[in-house]
Amino acid sequence: MVELNSFGVIGGDQRQIALAESIAADGYAVYACGFDRVGEIKGVRQTTLSDLALICDTIVLPLPVTRDGQCLNTPLHSEQIALDEDFAMMMRNKKVFGGMMEKLYQTSGLWQEVDSRDYFTREELAVRNAALTAEGSIEIAMKEYPGSIGKSRCLVAGFGRIGKALAYMLRGLGATVIVSARRPEDFAWIEVYGYEPVQTGNICQKEPYDIIFNTIPSRVFTRRVLSRLPAETILIDLASAPGGVDIEAAEKLGIRVIPALSLPGKVAPKAAGEVIKGTIYNMMEE
Repeated sequence: MVELNSFGVIGGDQRQIALAESIAADGYAVYACGFDRVGEIKGVRQTTLSDLALICDTIVLPLPVTRDGQCLNTPLHSEQIALDEDFAMMMRNKKVFGGMMEKLYQTSGLWQEVDSRDYFTREELAVRNAALTAEGSIEIAMKEYPGSIGKSRCLVAGFGRIGKALAYMLRGLGATVIVSARRPEDFAWIEVYGYEPVQTGNICQKEPYDIIFNTIPSRVFTRRVLSRLPAETILIDLASAPGGVDIEAAEKLGIRVIPALSLPGKVAPKAAGEVIKGTIYNMMEE
């Protein structure tokens, strides 16, 4: 029997555990499955997928929902949960929220009949995730850079959401911040904020950098660019696959590259879970 205002959290990582606990703390009935590798989830009843689907009227799927397009993303579960006709059938007559839903929709035509929404497309989530990503990348830099961040020269390659958050936080720590961009409107904002601007195509025409944070998801750091960097430069690549760095060339040149994808879920799962929860609440209210 369906419980009104009940949430079912299926699969995911520590972000979804934090989300489930936070929703339960708000007074809702919360059920979970896909977490048999963890212990107790505070305030949450762990159950089977079939029972959860019978009980809950709102379903929360992970971010991303699936990596391979065949099974749910369940890194904390010992068994795979297939994304097939049966799974889609269980989601009918539910409100379903998930992150990066495109591959899920390809698993069954029944998804056309399901009230489903992608929380990853929301701007408030993207902005808050960018801030968490910036914090996580600075944490990496503090561990890896032998000097003081406050006395370092930092290049932020790209002035999107993550680039904006990073530049702001780095300057707050006292770093000299250089920001690369291509568009005239971005240069205007970079100058207004007081950062040093540089054309993305001319990144290495400035003085050497101590730390580089790349947020551009295209091959900006080619062999030619990398060859002009001092060997001691630390390059933290935040860009989504395939990244913005020629890894093979970097290895041959002795440039240390630190891939840093999906930082919110790794360095701040509780905060990332709160961000997802708040976004879902906003979507429900609308």
